[in-house]
Amino acid sequence: MNEITSGVAWSNTYSLGNEQIDNQHKMLFSLVSMLTAACADGSDKEKLSDTLRFLSRYTEQHFAFEETLQICANYPDYETHKKQHEELMNTVGELMDRYVKTGSSSELSRDVNRIVVKWLINHIQREDKKVGDFLRKRDPLHKKESFKKAG
Repeated sequence: MNEITSGVAWSNTYSLGNEQIDNQHKMLFSLVSMLTAACADGSDKEKLSDTLRFLSRYTEQHFAFEETLQICANYPDYETHKKQHEELMNTVGELMDRYVKTGSSSELSRDVNRIVVKWLINHIQREDKKVGDFLRKRDPLHKKESFKKAG
């Protein structure tokens, strides 16, 4: 993977083939990119603070949806997947605490890129792809109704 200089752009290579999850992932990419930009320039502290809070809330909701979907499908590696989600949320919490204490900075922007962006890409490409493959095997027609029931 090339080094990411600011945020992350969605690519269809990240697609899991589930419109709802893919749209949620696209939103996460957008939020992380906005956060990275806001950290780098530091010019709008209110925007940065709002983006951090919204990213945290949105990520929690997305993870809850994914985890519910996994529970409903009896995904065998659910506990490991959930633990990875919890670890990222702890990391985001630490970044939020750091922002509160020190404000935005190019160092914070680099850390968002280094930690959050890489985690998001790696998690989707590795772990979420496994979940997507498992769900498609359980539901070969890949009916949207089965995904909506989880939400």
